[in-house]
Amino acid sequence: MDTVDHVSAVMMDVLKARLGDRVDGYRFPPPVFTEMEGEFVALDLDAGVLTARFPVRERYLNPYGTLQGGIIAAAVDNTLGPLSLLVAPPNVTRRLEMKYSRAVTMDLGYILVNAELLERKDRWLSFEAEVCTAEGVRLARAHARHWILDGW
Repeated sequence: MDTVDHVSAVMMDVLKARLGDRVDGYRFPPPVFTEMEGEFVALDLDAGVLTARFPVRERYLNPYGTLQGGIIAAAVDNTLGPLSLLVAPPNVTRRLEMKYSRAVTMDLGYILVNAELLERKDRWLSFEAEVCTAEGVRLARAHARHWILDGW
C-alpha cells in the first residue's frame, strides 16, 4: 500500500473509532477535497500533524497566471478540517486567517499543506498551517480557530 493509501486508511480507522456509528453521515474526505484532487500524504496523530498535496491546475489560476488565493485557502481548509476531526470531536472553523508570501505558478506542479494542532483549550482548537513547495519554500501560512460542536 503506498503512503497516500495508507494515510487515508489510517484516517478512516481513527474516524470510525472516534465517531462510531455516527461516521456513516460524514463524507470523508469531503467532496471538494476530491474535486481539488487532494491527497493525504503524511499523518502523525501523536504530534497532531497532517500533510496533504494539491496539484496546481490551470483552471484555478487568476488573471496573472498564478494560483488564486481562494484556492490556496481552500487547500488549507481541506487539510485543517480532516485533521480537526482526527484530533478532536466534530468541530467547525470559526476563523481562518491567511498570509500569502509568494505566488504559486503552474511550474510548481503541486503545493503541500502541512497542518498542525497547536492547542486545545475547553471547546476551542487552535491550528497552524504552512503551504510550501516540494522543496519546502513557504508560499503561505494560516492560523485557524475551531469550535467543538455541542453534544461532544
